[in-house]
Amino acid sequence: MPIITLDYEDLEKLTGTDRDSIIDRVPMIGADIERLEEKSIDIEFFPDRPDLYSVEGVSRAMRGFMDIETGPVIYDINDSDVEISLDEDINNIRPVLACAIVRGVKFTESSIKSLMDLQESLHWGLGRDRKKVSIGVHDLSGIKPPFKYIGADPSVEFVPLDFTEPMNLADILEKHPKGTRFAHLLDGYSKYPLILDAKDQVLSFPPIINGTLTMVDKNTTDLFIDVTGLSAEVYTALNIVVAALADRGGRIESVKINYPDGESKITPDLSPEKHIISMDEVKSLVGMDFTSEEVAGHLRKMRYAASPADTNTVEIEIPPYRADILHNYDIIEDIAISVGFDNIEAIFPSTSTTGEAHPLSLLQDSIREIMVGLGYSEVMPFTLTSEKVHFDNMRRAHTEDVTPVMHPISEDQTMIRTTLLPNQLEILSLNQHHELPQRIFEVGEAIVNCANKLHLAATSIHALANFEEIREIVDSMMMERNIPYSVKPSEDPAFIEGRRVDILVNDTKVGVMGEIHPQVILNFGLGQPVVGFEINLDE
Repeated sequence: MPIITLDYEDLEKLTGTDRDSIIDRVPMIGADIERLEEKSIDIEFFPDRPDLYSVEGVSRAMRGFMDIETGPVIYDINDSDVEISLDEDINNIRPVLACAIVRGVKFTESSIKSLMDLQESLHWGLGRDRKKVSIGVHDLSGIKPPFKYIGADPSVEFVPLDFTEPMNLADILEKHPKGTRFAHLLDGYSKYPLILDAKDQVLSFPPIINGTLTMVDKNTTDLFIDVTGLSAEVYTALNIVVAALADRGGRIESVKINYPDGESKITPDLSPEKHIISMDEVKSLVGMDFTSEEVAGHLRKMRYAASPADTNTVEIEIPPYRADILHNYDIIEDIAISVGFDNIEAIFPSTSTTGEAHPLSLLQDSIREIMVGLGYSEVMPFTLTSEKVHFDNMRRAHTEDVTPVMHPISEDQTMIRTTLLPNQLEILSLNQHHELPQRIFEVGEAIVNCANKLHLAATSIHALANFEEIREIVDSMMMERNIPYSVKPSEDPAFIEGRRVDILVNDTKVGVMGEIHPQVILNFGLGQPVVGFEINLDE
């Protein structure tokens, strides 16, 4: 889950109350306080609330939740007469585009950092690490509309951010840090996405890097924002960004997008989606009786527009920046948050049973106690993954024991994992902003040939990670469980040859341990040595 750093001064100014009151109440909207610093607070938010990935979004939500300002925030959009045209080549590469202009923003160092952090958090939360959504934020002063979004030849040159000399698109993918990290998103294309102004100056090479020409600094007041991608989340991401900038006093202006077939679209669209909920629905989930006026009041507290239609129904307008509202159940969850889960009356079930811990749960608890005692932190990743992460990134051959997802909604979730280590390397990749060493473990299920298997896996990343370290951990864990084991050389390509062994119990292979192969480390975007092990606890 994303951890957002919020500057106290910004937070107090935008919320309209003191930091102690905010710190006391913010966990109630679905957040965990990670740490309190002298000038800022780090808060972990659920991935389903990307509108809270910035100090502006948190302040907007807290003003309502603390009854400082309830009801919807109304965002006006003016016409800008700015247009951007797509060429036919882009249709097969990265065809979804949304744009906006925001004028009159007064930036400080903290507000620029907040905007950049929001951008990167949305890349992860909505964009699946830029695959589905990537965002470009540009200083408007040095560029001239109308703009063009084209499929460009790899030989086109511009000066990318963090560099001082021009590079062509092919070189950026091979030599720029952002290029090497995200080059896989453009694999197989002979042309690359590029956004140009009327003078053919490069604004952005999505989803890789912006140009130095449009870099935002404290003197920037007017912004051009482009969001490109593969799905409708592009429009939601734009709404979140422009709402955050408008909360800082920016004035939103629309952009006309012209498609190759002659059609056009105006973005952003901040019109709310309308829903109706009944008191019966609310009671069935929350378990309490409410009047329609009470429900409307709770929803206004959560920044909806809401008014009673009659005694049994409420008409609702969902804020345009809320990406998580898919069903009335999601709206009712917000009612429960407003009420306060601690204020919902507990009711004993109508039947009573006598139970005891399952032997599997007792085993898992025992393993957790051992691993925590060895200095490892537990993680619980999703069991769904992809062939690329599970096999290609691990340098392992594709196998037939996989359980595929019949109708995957994302290329990132096409199968159920058969091992745990790939998930842990993904987690390490997402947490490179934290200090080292990082040591994590999971005791969880893998699905092999449609059968559930209980596995234990652990990884450690830091500059001095080596085989001896992970061997000591396996020794300690097996000794605590009173299980004798032996080892033999392994052929697992995910590990370095000569620094990998199979784990044997009663001459049966139950796992593997060793130093992770450098290519695997690079495949996951990591920059430090990693060691790990995985054991099948069912064997």
